[in-house]
Amino acid sequence: MSNGESGMGASLSATVGGAAAVAPSAPETPASADDGPPPVIDPRRDRLLAALTLIAGVGLVIGLPFALKAGAEFFLPITIALVISIALIPVLEWLERRRLPSWLAALICVLTFLAAANVALAAIVVPAIEFFRRLPERIDRIQANLAPVLDLYASLEKYINKAAAHIATIPKVRATTPVSPPSSLLDLIATSAPTALVQIFFGVLVVFFFLAGWTRTRRRTITSRASFGGAMATARVIQDVVDDVSAYLGTITAINIVLGLIVSGALWLIGMPYPLMWGGIVTLLNYIPYFGPIVAALLLAVGGLMTFPDIWVALMPAGIMIGCHLLEANAVTPFIVGHRLTISPVLILISLSFWSWVWGTPGALLAVPLLIIMQTVIGAAGKPDIAGFLFEHGTLVSERKRGRWGVRQN
Repeated sequence: MSNGESGMGASLSATVGGAAAVAPSAPETPASADDGPPPVIDPRRDRLLAALTLIAGVGLVIGLPFALKAGAEFFLPITIALVISIALIPVLEWLERRRLPSWLAALICVLTFLAAANVALAAIVVPAIEFFRRLPERIDRIQANLAPVLDLYASLEKYINKAAAHIATIPKVRATTPVSPPSSLLDLIATSAPTALVQIFFGVLVVFFFLAGWTRTRRRTITSRASFGGAMATARVIQDVVDDVSAYLGTITAINIVLGLIVSGALWLIGMPYPLMWGGIVTLLNYIPYFGPIVAALLLAVGGLMTFPDIWVALMPAGIMIGCHLLEANAVTPFIVGHRLTISPVLILISLSFWSWVWGTPGALLAVPLLIIMQTVIGAAGKPDIAGFLFEHGTLVSERKRGRWGVRQN
């Protein structure tokens, strides 16, 4: 028994001694060629790359508006078609859930949109052309209604008379060649320039093929991500863009149509001619924030001055429109839309000014939908850390948030 214990003690001491003998010699083991020091990243290289990226981004931001403006004949139809396509995606998905093929569902969406556009044209453009063609004949009535105001501003009266005399000479020149207004969307397309015809046809094709391949393209885009998190993020961004744009356009369209019908009914009650035309103009211009209702009120004021002999009655259409718009903008729209689609007024004004400068009136109509798309994509992708590049990190990538005392939060 003592021999066993002595043998076990000898082996244990030998093991401990061996470990003790190995432990001090561990730091003296020469490092292999593969176990070199960790690479040191030169912050100057990161700052150079970030600077080049920032310069390229600034150049793109500066040059893009001029490129869009110069290539309006190409970019404008594509942008309109994409916005319309995104707005029609919920209808497309509803039809596909009813077991309709993608191409048939896309065709139904396109034909429905074209039919709605034809109805809107018949209700707005055709009567508007006929109504404002009578403007030279109603100059005397407009001057009579505005006489009390014009007496206070003699210089303005002189300018109005000169402009009225110039307008009054236009029918005499064109009296020998009367042109009938278009009665439908097909008539308007046929009488338009070939360039406009090609753009409309091109836009319709873009809408159809975008909708026909939407389901397949979305599935391929999501499944092509390298990780599950990337696939989920991509799916979330796509769904957010579709939901926000379609919700905005659908809600605003419903509100604008109801507003136009109410204005049309009020104008019909006071005897204003073409009440549906004026309601359609109010509906269309109400898509343009801030400036659209002002233009609609001015047009209604001109129409009232052309129609009614008394100035106070003539200004009633504009007053009705302003009152309905104030009620809609301050009570109805905030109650229905809520905070989900709330956008900063400053961003709306900037977007409206920018796209109006680039593409005119169509750009003004596209300003808010494009702003929603850009906000959704930027919110999902993350904002570049410009301040960190300029003052702290030297890169355009944000670091993790730090605590109150500068301790990094993991």
